[in-house]
Amino acid sequence: MVAEKKYNFSFTAASLRTRELVIVAKHQLENPVEDIDAVLGNGKKTTGKRYYNEMSKWLEVLTDTQKRHLLNASFKVQNEIAFLAVCKYFEFIRDFIVEVIREKYLVYDYEITEGDYISFFRRKAEYHPEMDKLTEVTQKKVKQVTFKILEQAGLINNIKEKMINPQILESETRKAILDDNTELFKVFLLSDFDIENLKA
Repeated sequence: MVAEKKYNFSFTAASLRTRELVIVAKHQLENPVEDIDAVLGNGKKTTGKRYYNEMSKWLEVLTDTQKRHLLNASFKVQNEIAFLAVCKYFEFIRDFIVEVIREKYLVYDYEITEGDYISFFRRKAEYHPEMDKLTEVTQKKVKQVTFKILEQAGLINNIKEKMINPQILESETRKAILDDNTELFKVFLLSDFDIENLKA
C-alpha cells in the first residue's frame, strides 16, 4: 500500500475564521497591525499567536488574485476565499468534501450521516498511518471542527442536521479559481459538466 502525503490536522486550532484571516492578510500585505497577536486573540496573546502562525500558512497557498480579494472584496467573497485556503491547505477536509459531500450532492442525497463520516475516516486511515496516532479526544475534535468549517462556509445548514446547501459562487471567486486550478471548483460541489462550462 502506497503511503500518501500526511494529513495535517492543525485546523482544529482555528476553524474557519475569515475575519481573522483578513486581518492577517492586511498585516502582511498592506499595513502592519500593532500588536497583531492581541488583536487576533481578543486580548489573549497566546491564542492570537496560534491563529497568526496557522493563518500565515493558509495565506501562502493562495494566489495573488485570491489574496487581493481577501483584502478588498465583499464578506461573501472573503469567506469563499478563506474556505478555499482551508481546502487548499488541508487535504483531509478537501478529500472529505470531494469524495463524500460532493458525491452525495450530485445524486441528490443532501444529508450527511454519522456513518458517512466514519466510513470516510476509516477508509483514509488505511492509507494514512498518522490517523491511528490521533487520540480519541483529537479524533472527536477533528470531526467537530470539520463540520464547523462546513457550516461556516455554508456547505451545510448547521452542524446538527448536516444538510448540504447548494453553492452559488460570487463572480470574483469563480474567476480566481479559473486562474488557479479548476479542480478546486469541486470543493464548492460543482459537477464536472458545470466545471467544463466555466472553462469554455
